[in-house]
Amino acid sequence: MPTTLIPTPYQAPAIALLILGGAIAWAAGYRLFRFVLTIFGFYIGALAATAVLGPSDRTLLIFAALGGGAVGALIMFFGYFVGVALVGAGIGAVGVHMIWSRLGNDPHAFVVILAAVAGAATAMALQRYVIIIATAFAGGWTILWGAMNFLEQNGEAARRPQVWMVYPLDLSPGRRWVLASWAAIGLLGVFVQLRFTGRSKTVRKAKKPKAEG
Repeated sequence: MPTTLIPTPYQAPAIALLILGGAIAWAAGYRLFRFVLTIFGFYIGALAATAVLGPSDRTLLIFAALGGGAVGALIMFFGYFVGVALVGAGIGAVGVHMIWSRLGNDPHAFVVILAAVAGAATAMALQRYVIIIATAFAGGWTILWGAMNFLEQNGEAARRPQVWMVYPLDLSPGRRWVLASWAAIGLLGVFVQLRFTGRSKTVRKAKKPKAEG
């Protein structure tokens, strides 16, 4: 028998919040790094909590998302001082997995740890650029994913599944063009931050005209 579908009104606000947070990270991730860390900590905590439960009661998923999101936000807020190192470590680990996946096997745990340590050290040495690149691409992916889900759901005649799960890294085989779009949006975000919002305070002060007299 076919499954009965009923509207789920929380999907549209959830996607809107994802797009808003992604836009903030994309455009001003360096200047608002602590705020961005807190937002994405909430996202990650909510995704982890709902993934553990799996598709189940809708009300239970909402409370799990709010609780997990609050825990994740607190962790990232107070982990601000090590946030740059965590970002670098994450980039190093993901980079190793992407390279090894091309070879058809998984990297050794020691290699992943070594790449994470190297990424953390590099991030601490190049904080500004690492933060800008990481937030631009993370925000760009969030914007792109949210926009695609919003457009797809609006095209389904407002009849959606009773329980909605978020799979932020799921990419169907026939939609590889999304990677090219993500790269373009991420690079544009890097440019925006380097050129406008992510410029250091010392550079902005140096360019202010001195008062005469």
